[in-house]
Amino acid sequence: MQCLLRALGATPALVLAMSASAQTADKASLYPAAAAGDGATTGGYNLSRWAEDWRALCDPAKRTDPIDALKCVKLTPSGDVYVTFSGEARLRVNHTTNPNLRDSPAQRQDIVRLVGGADVHVGEHLRVYAEVAHGGISGRELGAPAATLRNDIAVQQLFVEAKGRVGAVDVGARYGRQEFVDGPNLMVSQRDNNTIRYTVNGLRAWARTETMRVDAFDLKPTQYGDLGTEDDVIDPARRFSGVTLGFVVPKGWFGGAKLYVDPFFWRRRNKVGAWGGRVGPATRYYLGTHVFGEAGRVTIDWTVNHQWGTFRDQKIDAWHLLFAQNVRLGTSAAAPRLGFHADYASGGGGYGDGKLRNAYAPFGNNIYYSYGLFLTPSNLITVAPTFSVSPTPRLRLSAAVQRAWRANVHDAVYRASGAPFAGTQNVRDARIGDVLQLQAIWTLSPRLSVTGRYEHLAAGPSLTRAGYTSSDFLAGWISFRF
Repeated sequence: MQCLLRALGATPALVLAMSASAQTADKASLYPAAAAGDGATTGGYNLSRWAEDWRALCDPAKRTDPIDALKCVKLTPSGDVYVTFSGEARLRVNHTTNPNLRDSPAQRQDIVRLVGGADVHVGEHLRVYAEVAHGGISGRELGAPAATLRNDIAVQQLFVEAKGRVGAVDVGARYGRQEFVDGPNLMVSQRDNNTIRYTVNGLRAWARTETMRVDAFDLKPTQYGDLGTEDDVIDPARRFSGVTLGFVVPKGWFGGAKLYVDPFFWRRRNKVGAWGGRVGPATRYYLGTHVFGEAGRVTIDWTVNHQWGTFRDQKIDAWHLLFAQNVRLGTSAAAPRLGFHADYASGGGGYGDGKLRNAYAPFGNNIYYSYGLFLTPSNLITVAPTFSVSPTPRLRLSAAVQRAWRANVHDAVYRASGAPFAGTQNVRDARIGDVLQLQAIWTLSPRLSVTGRYEHLAAGPSLTRAGYTSSDFLAGWISFRF
């Protein structure tokens, strides 16, 4: 294992630290898994497949079909060394009218995602996870598809992890290429909407007790090519590092509520930052808090953070205020939910000489605002009532009507890539537009699901006066996971 760590580029000190931390541990993790920063696990499955725990299926008596056997393939007679195989096949069709919000022929994307992973466990304390992916795309009016949509084969993840227990503290470290989702979804996400997911390279380490945690990381993004594995490299221009804390709110404070508070301090460096047609080095710091969880029938996800630093010769002074909440209209878990989200992302200075007040998410989940990728939390104010219901245990319907404005009319409207809609910085009307969102998810089984999505973006004056127009987005996809 130490040889493998060195092959992946770990320093000798890291090798020794990870090996030492693996000497004492317990099967059960101390900190609640739902808030440990690895994403949500539902029905045994997680978007990040390494976050799944299939140890129970090492007992053949608990398997219900042949696929279950792939979750624990023993490599030693004792079963201390075993491998968990995982995979996904997703077929998807996107239809977008007026792509890029220009009056132009509709775009159709026929997309294929194939993913295969192997999680090798060496006892309770060491593991190696490897995952490869293929992205295929065809259709019409495609332009030049990004490497996250078209890629013959990519090493999507490859890391080694060691974990253990020191007294009453779980400690661990993960080194290599990995998905990172430890933070608010609108700020950090593996971006499942892509065919090839967003991954980063480097070190993440943690220490956790039953009621608090600390996670530290130093990561660089993967820069994908569109051919084979050899052109998927570590991006030399960008670096993301920081510390996130986590605290479990005592249940007695709010009548048994499951609430968590995560303060964070991050730094993002980019040698080729771009605002207002200017390119230059940028260093941005984030200091904020993420509060989330359930209190009775109410679910909340709130984030406040201040951003500062420099872009070229400009000082950065920006804010994110992100609030999502809903209430369950009944006692059962399947009862309808009614809620709203209200978000503020400051703007201004992208085309000026004063302070740069445009908020910026490191690599957030932009489909939250628009599957057409027409909006991002920079110079943006949104308010959206939301509703979801499950008329049957396997069908989930949801709807939202989102109204959007610019926070600063002297700056542009920005799309998901962070690029501006050219010319919008010269329009002095705040209204961006409205987005109607409808979605249906039919879960035939934990492994198989079918999703349909429709959106209509009704362009407002900020867009139409700069020559942009409205758009419809319609998509359907089927996903099989094992």
